[in-house]
Amino acid sequence: MVMGMMIFSRLWGEHFFNKKTKKWSTAKSQDNERAFNTYILDPIFKLFDAIMNFKKDETQKLLETLKIKLAVDDRDKEGKPLLKVVMRTWLPAGDTLFHMITVHLPSPVVAQRYRAEMLYEGPSDDVCCSGIKNCDAEAPLMMYISKMVPTSDKGRFYAFGRVFSGKVGSGQKVRIMGPNYVPGKKEDLFEKSIQRSILMMGRFVEAIEDVPAGNICGLVGVDQYLVKTGTITTSKEAHNMKVMKFSVSPVVRVAVEPKNPSDLPKLVEGLKRLSKSDPMVQCIIEESGEHIIAGAGELHLEICLKDLEEDHACVPLKKSDPVVSYRETVGSESTELCLSKSPNKHNRLYMKAQPMPEGLADAIEDGKVTPRDDPKARKTLLCDKFEFDATDAMKIWTFGPESTGANLLIDVTKGVQYLNEIKDSCVAGFQWATKEGVLCDENMRAVRFNLHDVTLHADAIHRGGGQIIPTTRRVLYACVLTAEPRLQEPVYLCEIQCPEAAVGGIYGVLNRRRGVVFEEQQVIGTPMFVVKAHLPVNESFGFTADLRSNTGGQAFPQCVFDHWQEMPGNPMDPESNSKPYNIVVDTRKRKGLKEGLPDVTNYLDKL
Repeated sequence: MVMGMMIFSRLWGEHFFNKKTKKWSTAKSQDNERAFNTYILDPIFKLFDAIMNFKKDETQKLLETLKIKLAVDDRDKEGKPLLKVVMRTWLPAGDTLFHMITVHLPSPVVAQRYRAEMLYEGPSDDVCCSGIKNCDAEAPLMMYISKMVPTSDKGRFYAFGRVFSGKVGSGQKVRIMGPNYVPGKKEDLFEKSIQRSILMMGRFVEAIEDVPAGNICGLVGVDQYLVKTGTITTSKEAHNMKVMKFSVSPVVRVAVEPKNPSDLPKLVEGLKRLSKSDPMVQCIIEESGEHIIAGAGELHLEICLKDLEEDHACVPLKKSDPVVSYRETVGSESTELCLSKSPNKHNRLYMKAQPMPEGLADAIEDGKVTPRDDPKARKTLLCDKFEFDATDAMKIWTFGPESTGANLLIDVTKGVQYLNEIKDSCVAGFQWATKEGVLCDENMRAVRFNLHDVTLHADAIHRGGGQIIPTTRRVLYACVLTAEPRLQEPVYLCEIQCPEAAVGGIYGVLNRRRGVVFEEQQVIGTPMFVVKAHLPVNESFGFTADLRSNTGGQAFPQCVFDHWQEMPGNPMDPESNSKPYNIVVDTRKRKGLKEGLPDVTNYLDKL
């Protein structure tokens, strides 16, 4: 019932009541709120009272007044079953939602005209981008595969996506480009024929000869070449469609293993299928041999594990308790210029670490600052918004980890010989170090590393990758340990809907779990309140059950990943016994790392 009211009230937001005709229209009236209460809310509450208190005569009169006709089988129902039937008949949520979509969302022809440049990675004046912009069925094919849908044929998937330009059809020869494809190269690129194109209509699938631009469809025979998403085209000059950005992040992890060790191959195969079927989930094999599943939250992981056990691997599994991913960062600039010597003692690297300006890490993760940007445009943005030095902004070597993360390696040296020859090795060491941080092997975030000076051997054979890569990693670790290392934890944005009487119980639960309420407001025209809060992911396990037990089941929470937040406390201080310190110790133990805290003397060398 609440769902129906919420959807109807949002739809009503742009539809207004005409007192003369007694109909809803898009013409504004001053009596909208009164009309909404009179014609929508009052009847709802009267009906609710009559049905739930078994007032048959009053219920019958209200049904006749509201012109609600029930099926013969439904007329004898009472209480909650009758209420569900009445609400489904009078305010069908599905029809209302469908009406909202048709009224408020633009058609593909309209939407693609202004969205093309945001969807396409290539130049805005090439033939493919023009085809997308015009939603042109005669242009070269451009289709984005957004999801793999499991089929009844075990282990196979339909590639489900949308055609942005051209036509896709059975037997057509196409170029299948994965997310790592680079134009002009052959990595992550396949040229194959599509076996069949199909229309996917809920539970049913129907073969279709071809599908023109502006429609969604499924393809058979493409799943062997794509893992999660990709671009399908007929043009050799085409660039990729931009990869989807999620509002959530896989920050909750579970380790799985088969109960019977001989079932390990089935588990590995099942993990591959799970990774394909869910665009959000991450399946990782740790160096310790653990198989890790990372999801957006407790519920998402529960669904993934159920699918893995029952559909994909079909073997009984042992699961660890869920744990949260953290990020390693720094609180200030390194207290000294850190030096590390290469194993052969002929090369020296001098570096410092410092925290990034506030907001830059978020900008990198949101795709506003990327390694693919034009260097001059990026320099202008960094200088104007984040107060970067213009010279430093032009000498960014790389982002990390995985060349896209929210850490920077910057060359601030002056007149150093042979520097370009060791750049690739320094970048490789930086990617390694930022992927596996010094505190507890977690990713680093929001750290800027400055290369201040190098001393290199004159002979190139003595400054190869084997000498420079481990040296770079050591000096980066030393920089972090001398720059007040800190931990960042993921935080959910939690939106809770409840009646006014339950608000007090919500505050109690959030306070016990380090939650912070930052907004509370009433939904106009309803008795419902919406409470918005920030809740650390580490405190979210069992939150839904706890909330419902403290509010009598009246609160409905919805959590999505929102941001990373620095944890108070020094993870390097054993005497403080702070939460970050305990997390570092527990994580190192779980990952099989050396016991105790990392010692900076292991990474620093003396002059």
